[in-house]
Amino acid sequence: MTRTLEKTTTGPEAPPLTSRLRTLLFGRSAAIIALLIIVWIIAAASVDNFNTPNTLYFLILDVFPVLLIALPMTFVIITGEIDLSVASMVGLSSVTIGALYQAGVPVPVAIAAAMVVGVIGGALNGFLVTTVGLPSLAVTIGSLALYRGIAVGILGTTAVTGFPDVFTDLVKERLFGRGTAIPTVLVVFIVLAIIAIVILHATGVGRSTYAIGLNKEASAFSGIDAGRLKFWFFVASGTVSALAGAFWTFRYDSARGDNAMGLELVVVAAVLVGGVSIFGGRGSLVGVIAGVLVIGALRSALRLADVSSDVINVATGLLLVVSVIVPSIITALKRFAERRRAAAAS
Repeated sequence: MTRTLEKTTTGPEAPPLTSRLRTLLFGRSAAIIALLIIVWIIAAASVDNFNTPNTLYFLILDVFPVLLIALPMTFVIITGEIDLSVASMVGLSSVTIGALYQAGVPVPVAIAAAMVVGVIGGALNGFLVTTVGLPSLAVTIGSLALYRGIAVGILGTTAVTGFPDVFTDLVKERLFGRGTAIPTVLVVFIVLAIIAIVILHATGVGRSTYAIGLNKEASAFSGIDAGRLKFWFFVASGTVSALAGAFWTFRYDSARGDNAMGLELVVVAAVLVGGVSIFGGRGSLVGVIAGVLVIGALRSALRLADVSSDVINVATGLLLVVSVIVPSIITALKRFAERRRAAAAS
């Protein structure tokens, strides 16, 4: 009993430090960071005005909601699940803030209510997946439609605008003044990212997260409560999506039911491009952050080059397909090489 409780608390044994360092330096995360550098160099050399402080400033603002949502999405996907309702939760959060503000509720109270809506929405997804036992793909496709339908139903096709300047200016404020390229809101992401990285890569919760994705049955024998962890990951996903909805509302000074339409595909694409396996059990937050920036830099460069949004979406989709196919090809080649070595040795 003591051994079981210990495993439940600490998770599977951590890999040796040298192994983790080797993975960090030469693994998929390093490859994504190298890709980011290559994309940035090519864009800076070939696209006018790309390598400027203003471009970096707006790039960060553009990818900020994706960066936020990608943090809990990474945990969800590593456990072998997925949450496709995040963009709809962004819209529902935005509508909650707008409708309450329109009714005379103070903005801080409206933001708090939107965060509660995010917690409830994430908890509903988590309950249906972990307690009822429904597949997360089906559940979150359903909640995608549900949350978006509620959002559109509350405000219809109208938009709530005219939020107090203190909030709209805050999300667009630059760190250390107008001469810098870094938005102040990036500090919020850095704090959340540090917390998420520590949890995933340096705690028993993180090791348990990987174990669930690699082999759910084996993790259960190790005493890991997969259902509880997944439930809280879905709650985190809903909560952070609601926070992204608040940012979206004040950045564009607009609360609409169709805010962030299609954002879930960009988030999933960024997480997969960042090296997280769609089958679970593999990936890192460092790679995911780099993956978000790769997609953000690519889309920003194409927009500056006057490429149409349809072509930009095609490029993003191709990048997603390649990010899923290439690791599978590499794995297949490694297995083929191992079988050939084994056959030669025998």
